[in-house]
Amino acid sequence: MNEFAFTEEQNMLRSMVRDFVDNEIKPIAAKIDAEEKIPEDLIKKLGELGLLGISFPEEYGGGGFGEVGYCIMQEEIARGCMSTATFIGAHQSIGANVIYLGGNEEQKQKYLVPLAKGEKIGAFCLTEAQAGSDSFNLKTRAHLDGEEWVINGEKLWITNGGIANIVSVFARTEKGITAFIVETDRPGFSAGPPEKKMGIKGSTTNPITFDNVRIPKENMVGQEGRGFILAMKTLDAGRLGLGAACLGASKELLELSTRYAKQRKQFDTTIANFQAIQFMLSEMASLIYAMESMVYRTAVDYDLKKDISHQSAIVKLFCSEALDKIADYAVQIHGGMGYSREMPIERFYRDSRINRIFEGTNEIQKGIIARHVLKKNGKI
Repeated sequence: MNEFAFTEEQNMLRSMVRDFVDNEIKPIAAKIDAEEKIPEDLIKKLGELGLLGISFPEEYGGGGFGEVGYCIMQEEIARGCMSTATFIGAHQSIGANVIYLGGNEEQKQKYLVPLAKGEKIGAFCLTEAQAGSDSFNLKTRAHLDGEEWVINGEKLWITNGGIANIVSVFARTEKGITAFIVETDRPGFSAGPPEKKMGIKGSTTNPITFDNVRIPKENMVGQEGRGFILAMKTLDAGRLGLGAACLGASKELLELSTRYAKQRKQFDTTIANFQAIQFMLSEMASLIYAMESMVYRTAVDYDLKKDISHQSAIVKLFCSEALDKIADYAVQIHGGMGYSREMPIERFYRDSRINRIFEGTNEIQKGIIARHVLKKNGKI
């Protein structure tokens, strides 16, 4: 299928990111997990390589690779460390993307350029204690006081919340939910202690408090009251990028499992000769084939500016469920070694589980898909 053929430039991007992951990320992935922190020098290197703005056009400091390039990069990053892929996703695919999709030229030059270059770190502030899946029900408020917006409220589970310089915030105004750009050095902005999590431990997740945070009037993104639509459009890209990260982790797990099956001996033969193991490997491969097909098919449509909201929901649902199955098979194939921290399998297993929850739970994705199917009378 010709439309799925990668260009020479895209293949070069993949090789470059893979080399970087092999040399710079894989050797410290276990340390990132144990210390629950992505080193600042790694973030700096990611920025210098242009990976923190790979999807954005070059005129905004990006790599000009679009969504297909972004998915290639996230696939390779996730082969090394899901925490690092999560950090990049929150920064680029949703945090900075709010400004790219909804911002005016002045906002893009002032805020998107340093974010795309990796000079500043971004985050996406939507979720609240009572507004998780019910994200329309947010309570954070913003009111206009002269030439400034004043924001009050609390956000929860904000990826990069404690390390971000620029955050895209969604708050309720008189006209409805509205998007704003907030610099985190503004008085009244504070990030709480990082959450202690089961997986993606290197990715910082914080509660955020806005206590009379004042921002210039011109920091409102798009039209007042139209922020919810922008948030949902931003999450379309986020869900697609999440699918790409699940794909990369799955490929890594299949390679590790295949290698182990060909080395591990039981009953005087390698376990690769056992049908039970072969069946697990074949199911892993089949899921990966489907994941790869849908990720890049959808990424191509996204770059063609098509509406992909139901497709990205399918990608998010399928790929997150598939990674969980693949991680489970990988643990089973490795046996005791899969359960041991000596190998990365155990880390991938823990990191996998969050994908069915964040960027919209899989139950929410099923609702989105069902509404589309019903509207189109059974067509996808």
